[in-house]
Amino acid sequence: MLLDRARHGDGVARDELVRRLLPRLRRWAHGRLPQNARDISDTDDLVQVALMRALDRLQDFEPRHEGAFLAYLRRIVLNAVRDELRRTGRRPFRTDLGDSLPQPGPSLVEQAIGRELVEAYEEALATLPEAQREAVIMRIEFGYTYPEIAEALGRPSSNAARMEVSRALLRIGEVLGDH
Repeated sequence: MLLDRARHGDGVARDELVRRLLPRLRRWAHGRLPQNARDISDTDDLVQVALMRALDRLQDFEPRHEGAFLAYLRRIVLNAVRDELRRTGRRPFRTDLGDSLPQPGPSLVEQAIGRELVEAYEEALATLPEAQREAVIMRIEFGYTYPEIAEALGRPSSNAARMEVSRALLRIGEVLGDH
């Protein structure tokens, strides 16, 4: 397993993990960092630094499969984005208005509802068993195909992975419906 080889110091395996995971993490993180924060720290840089830190601590992580590692990376990148938002929130925001005023953004209520929905999703995701949570993260957030999910989670077929994702999404829907 690639992850095991990287954990034991195989540089080629580590490079392969970066090659596989960095583009998916970048796509996932794109847009999660607001424009005013991106002026200070580009999303791609934030993701790359988070991935490198995670890889430097691989010996502390006990993965059962690739999906567990991807969920672990997602949490690290999400925390890095949140840290960056807190850090940039303490600084005044500067912008050049140019010749025209910018279009108004979402209202405070719209921002709160969006944030509330994301928090509800995260809470619903946390209620799932680990394998279902990893399957949802891989499919919905990272765009893995069902055959890729089956391979990463050690499922016998893409249909088994599809069923796991379907059951998990139904559960998330139930939890969100209760909010």
